[in-house]
Amino acid sequence: MKVPQHIEVIKPGQQTLIQDFGRFGLAHFGIAQGGPVDDYAYSWANHLLGNTVNCPTLEITLGQAEFLIHYPCQLAIAGGDLNAKLDGKPLDNWSTFHADIGQTLTFGLPSNGLRAYLAIKGGFLIPQQLGSVATVERDQLGGLGKGLSLQTGDTLSFEQHPVSHKPLQMTFRYKPDYDLPIELRVIEGYQVEDFSRDAVASLYSQEFEVSQLVNRMGYRLSGSRVQAPQKEYLSEGIALGSIQVTPRGEPIVLLNDRQTIGGYPKIGCVARIDLPRLAQAKPGQKVRFVRGDLLGLQDAWGQWARFFGY
Repeated sequence: MKVPQHIEVIKPGQQTLIQDFGRFGLAHFGIAQGGPVDDYAYSWANHLLGNTVNCPTLEITLGQAEFLIHYPCQLAIAGGDLNAKLDGKPLDNWSTFHADIGQTLTFGLPSNGLRAYLAIKGGFLIPQQLGSVATVERDQLGGLGKGLSLQTGDTLSFEQHPVSHKPLQMTFRYKPDYDLPIELRVIEGYQVEDFSRDAVASLYSQEFEVSQLVNRMGYRLSGSRVQAPQKEYLSEGIALGSIQVTPRGEPIVLLNDRQTIGGYPKIGCVARIDLPRLAQAKPGQKVRFVRGDLLGLQDAWGQWARFFGY
C-alpha cells in the first residue's frame, strides 16, 4: 500500500519521541501525563507554523537522528541546538524552513541544550490513545504504538499543505541560553514544615549540579545535601515539578513521565515556567533554588498560556 505524504525515519537517534501536550485527568489510574518536557520550545515550534498548541511533534533528545522527506512540507525547529542540517546545509534554530522530496534532514550532537522539537505544518497524523499521542514508554502508551520511541523505517504522515520559501524566525529576545547556570523558583508545600529550619535554608544557600541520573521522569541533583525528615510518609499524588528529597539528601525534580504517587518528602514545587530550562540541562550544570512569589509566578504563567493558547 502506498503511504501518503510522509517523512521516513532513517536513523532514530538516541531517543526520538512523538509528543503532544499530554494526557490529563488520568493520574488516578496510574497513567502519567507525558508531553514535552520543554513545553516552551515545543510551543514555539508549533506557534511559528501557526499550529494549535496540541499538534503532535517530535522530541529529539541528544540528536544523531536522520529523516528522509517524501513530500514537500513546512517544518520548524526549536529548543536545544542539535546542529540540524538539510542536505548538509545548516538550519537556523527557532525557525521555520521548507523541505522538498528526496531531501535529508539530520540532527547532530547537541551544542546547546539536550532536546530539539521538530514540528510540521498541521502536525503529524498519529492515532490517539486515551486522548493523546504523547509517548510514555513506561505506560506503553502513545507514539506509533505501545509507547515506543521511533525506530528505523517508521513513517510519519501529514496533511498536504502550502509551503512557504520564506522562513519565519523567533526574535532573539525570547531565545534561552541553555548553557547558563540555572535558577529555579520554588513554591514551598505543606511538607516543608517537616524539614528543619537548617535543612530548608540549605536548599537555598547551596549550589547543586545536574547528576547523570536524568530522564523524562525527573532530574536528580547532586553535589550538595538537604537533610530529609526522619519520618515515614504515606504515598500521595505528585505534582509536576515536585522536589522530592531522598534519604541521602539528594533533591529530585519530577517531570512529565513521573510516577503518579510517591512517598519521599517533598519540600516544594519548582515553578512550571522554570521547568523547560531544567529539562534542557546537561549533567554537571549548576543549579540553585530561590523562593518564588506564588502570585507573580501565576501571573507569568497566565501570560505565557494566553500567548500560546493553552
